[in-house]
Amino acid sequence: MDDNDLQGRAAHVAAIRERAEAEMKAIGIDAAFIDRLVETFYARVLAHPELGPVFDARLSGRWPEHMDKMKSFWSAVAFRNGAYGGKPVQAHVGVANMTPDLFPKWLDLFSTTLDDIAPNGEAKAWFMATAERIARSLTLSLFYNPAMDDPALKRG
Repeated sequence: MDDNDLQGRAAHVAAIRERAEAEMKAIGIDAAFIDRLVETFYARVLAHPELGPVFDARLSGRWPEHMDKMKSFWSAVAFRNGAYGGKPVQAHVGVANMTPDLFPKWLDLFSTTLDDIAPNGEAKAWFMATAERIARSLTLSLFYNPAMDDPALKRG
């Protein structure tokens, strides 16, 4: 890759980031909202009778780091700024007592949090569509077994 290719790529990445920032600004989303969303949502996760114990068992003593990581994650998703460099699937592998049925509960709690704090319906819709995509991806990555699609297994 020569200098022109690198400059072109950098300009392309910058344009994507600028477009994302403009889209978020248009629906009332800024860094302060991301912080408030993460803090409000995870306080509710901790208080949730089913989600709280699963999260706290995994993150006990590491909540501040997790909160920072989630703020970076949502900033990266919303603003396309490269703030997050983690591996979400690997982070969730082997979490004790995590089951596929917890994901809809997580999404319901996320939706309720957005009802309470999102600046408008457009912002809520964007975050919910994104959260649903993330939940679907994690569910498939963590729990999907292609062997279960085997027609021979479905006959029995």
